[in-house]
Amino acid sequence: MKIFHRARHRPSATWRQTTDRAFTLIGDGRYEDAGALLVMAADLEPWLSDSWFNLALLHKFRRDWEQARVAGLRAVALLDRDQGAPDWWNLGITATALQDWPLARRSWQAYGLKLPGGAGAVADGPVRLELGTTPVRLSPEGESEVVWGRRLDPARVEVLSIPLPSSGRRWGEVVLHDGAPHGERVAAGTAYPVFDEIELWAPSPVPTYVVLLQAAAEADRDALERLVAEAGYAAEDWTSSVRLLCRACSESRMVTDDGRTVHHDPHDDGDAAHPGHLSHLSQGAAGTAWQTERECGIAAPAGLVRLLLDRWVAAAPTTRAYRDVEEVC
Repeated sequence: MKIFHRARHRPSATWRQTTDRAFTLIGDGRYEDAGALLVMAADLEPWLSDSWFNLALLHKFRRDWEQARVAGLRAVALLDRDQGAPDWWNLGITATALQDWPLARRSWQAYGLKLPGGAGAVADGPVRLELGTTPVRLSPEGESEVVWGRRLDPARVEVLSIPLPSSGRRWGEVVLHDGAPHGERVAAGTAYPVFDEIELWAPSPVPTYVVLLQAAAEADRDALERLVAEAGYAAEDWTSSVRLLCRACSESRMVTDDGRTVHHDPHDDGDAAHPGHLSHLSQGAAGTAWQTERECGIAAPAGLVRLLLDRWVAAAPTTRAYRDVEEVC
């Protein structure tokens, strides 16, 4: 087809106007109307990779992964550079959503990432990379929550925190996430980009429980978290770890509150008179009284939760107690 050999040129004014209008509609959630305009733009400039990249983006927003793959492949076929194009990254996300591992590997490598085994490796299994931990924003279009997780590859995160039930997510779930960072979290002096969840990629069978603890000291709380972790599951002191933030703060550069250092958020939506979800100041900060009643999330099978709690209390019955165990997600 001769259109593949046309010299690169600036797209027409009509193409730019049509595309701009389409993205305005996308911002308003009017995907169907935007799709008609982006198809029109692709008809106007079929040799332009941006025409197909924009369509691939729209299909990603709609979670129409098959169509996103078709448009994404046309976009990369028309690229005029070898590496670093966002077209390849977007195609990598799409391939991961579809579990098309050969295409995912090809996409990450074409973008410029080095994968284990090199370009000639067998590519019929999931991409696995050691990318460390990162914060991810769950349910970004609803009651969003930023949690920490382990990056499995450039587009997937395994949730390591215990999310609040409002997010609809569980510990151990794998979520597909977007490539563009949306805010930062700073932990131990290091800034980590926050990625927005696109959709649930792999569910977790482990339910989430909430329990009210009576823990006389931090060491008592830490003992429960350690006991549950040794059993292969997780416990998290939500009284220390959870902060309610306005959207502007959540999407900005925020210092992680570890519950042990002095930290105050001037735009925290919480109430300074209450701990936990409504806390302004870490209860573990120097000079701050320890709050003995703690709201704790536990991710473990139903038959194990009370057993672990009973063991925790039995080890120090004068300083530990619990009540109101409830499955919440």
